[in-house]
Parts: sequence; structure tokens; C-alpha cells
Amino acid sequence: MQPDSHDEKLMQLMLRLRQGGVGDRRVLEAMEKTPREIFVERAFRERAFEDRPLPIACGQTISQPAIVGMMIQALEVTPRCKVLEVGAGSGYVCAILARLARRVYGIERHRTLALEARERIARLGLGNVTIRAGDGTRGWPEQAPFDRILISAAADDTPTMLLEQLRPGGIMVLPVGQTDEVQKLIKIEKTDDGPSYSELCDVLFVPLIEGLPEDIGH
Repeated sequence: MQPDSHDEKLMQLMLRLRQGGVGDRRVLEAMEKTPREIFVERAFRERAFEDRPLPIACGQTISQPAIVGMMIQALEVTPRCKVLEVGAGSGYVCAILARLARRVYGIERHRTLALEARERIARLGLGNVTIRAGDGTRGWPEQAPFDRILISAAADDTPTMLLEQLRPGGIMVLPVGQTDEVQKLIKIEKTDDGPSYSELCDVLFVPLIEGLPEDIGH
């Protein structure tokens, strides 16, 4: 039987992920089970299987699948992990993490995006995800510490408040650098001797912005 267009496109995307360096079987399976097409704007659904970033609401973007895979792979999520994602966007990364971790918390600056992300997560029946609108630079203190923290926006430097919310022995993955220049994807392991840093690859993300946009309200 010939695979239909959807299955064929998905198979091609998974092949590109493997070729791009995503080799972790659990990560690949989680991404394969997470329908990226429901996390993009309707006008871009036909392009959801392309390995490229796409526009979403509020002037934001959904990241390139290969970069998402690299970030999650570097995070080394286990089924016992409690994970925080800063910059949840349309909810795509939270949905993937939900298939890998015990609990997932997502923070998004834009209320519109946060509400839409919650709706999509609920539609997929992923009951271990909580998404709220808020200032991601402050993290989620009442749920800290986290075993893993993923930041889906570029910081000028490692955000101190977020690093403090990472459990000893935990891992944080984030892009660091100015948005109009090449940024580096960084993996931070919190050891007894202090944070241990390693560079993964060059990336380009929207900036990590402190505070709240006007659509949050009071």
C-alpha cells in the first residue's frame, strides 16, 4: 500500500531529523507522534513538514524541527523529569516534552499564544502539561526546582534567576547571543563545582524579553 501524502511527508521529515544529527530514539518517537501541523497557522499547514521555522501568532515563530530535536536531545529528558520551557509559543515543544517527561511547565509572554497552546495540548490529551502566560525570565518559582529547563528564546547571557531554579545535577539548554548576530546553542550542566558549559551549534532565535507585552493585561 502506498503511504498517503501525510505519512510520506512525515517520513521525509523524520529522515531529515536523523540526517541533521537527531539520533535519540525516544526524541524521534516523541516528535513523530506530535503533529506539528496543528501548532502552526492554518495558512502554513501545508508547510508544517518542512524542516524550517514558520510564523505563528503575535509575530513569533515555531522553531525548525531539526533545532527542536537537537535541543531536546541535549536536554537528556528522562521519564522522571520535571521540565520547564520558557517561550512556549504555540505549544509544540511542550507537547513533545510531554511524551518524554513526568511533568512539563511552559511559560509564554503572549496570552493569546498561551491560551491557544493550552487548547492544542488539551486536544492531544496530554494531561501532564501546564502552560501559563507570564514573564519567562522569572521562571516558575513556585514549581522549582526543575530537573531540566529549555529556553526557546535567545538570552544575552545565562539568566541567573532561571539557573537558580535548576536542580543540582540538572540540565539547561538555551540559545545565547544577540538576535542580529549568530547565536550559540548552549548546554549547561549544574554540577557541585558550578555550571559546566558546552556549545552545541549556531542558531537564530527571537530574543528573550523581560516583562510582559500589552496583551497580558493587569
